[in-house]
Amino acid sequence: MLHIDLTKNMQYDRLTKIIMKQELHAFSNCLDIGCHEGEMLDIMLEFAPQGKHHAFEPIPYLYDKLKVKYLGNTNIHKIALSNKNGEVEFNVVKNAPAFSGLKQRDYHVSKPDIQKIKVATQKLDDLLAQDCKIDFVKIDVEGGEYDVLLGGLSTFKRCKPVLIFEFGLGASDFYGTTPDQLHDLIVNQIGLNIYTLEDFIAKDAPLSLEQFTKLYAENSEYYFVAKQ
Repeated sequence: MLHIDLTKNMQYDRLTKIIMKQELHAFSNCLDIGCHEGEMLDIMLEFAPQGKHHAFEPIPYLYDKLKVKYLGNTNIHKIALSNKNGEVEFNVVKNAPAFSGLKQRDYHVSKPDIQKIKVATQKLDDLLAQDCKIDFVKIDVEGGEYDVLLGGLSTFKRCKPVLIFEFGLGASDFYGTTPDQLHDLIVNQIGLNIYTLEDFIAKDAPLSLEQFTKLYAENSEYYFVAKQ
């Protein structure tokens, strides 16, 4: 079948759904970190209807909509996952809310309208029970992915879930995160292999550190999947 993706994000959404259909089963437990309006959570519920799911969205009006939309279906948390517990300043991009995050970054919109609010932060390891099994995780937090992983390191090492995550220039570099750091955390500490979405579907070899760094430097790929 011929697929025509008008944007890179449309391609990533299509490939992500293919991977989720491949990897999830009815009772898979999932985390949607950076839930936004629930686009990926909808797919999690479609392929894992009997799983126990958690979604994280700190923007108040999006959180309120999610609480109504997914009443009884999943646990919605009004927090920003990070590597520390507390309260921090959060940047809501009112004319492009998908770009909102803990730090200001490059925005692909002219004249971003930024509203600063206070949000609660929490470590995933302190939120989930130690015997909680997690099978699949999506992390899209506009550059703060490394801190999310650090805050949930025990959970990720114990569960080794399939992980889909964003990591690209213009976002992660504003958090001071390098490809070496993220590769070491995911591959050497958590114990997963990193792939591009297309390579994972094609069952190709995982990315080496050199390949991962090259893709990052070129900004040719910014969405990846990791699996043991």
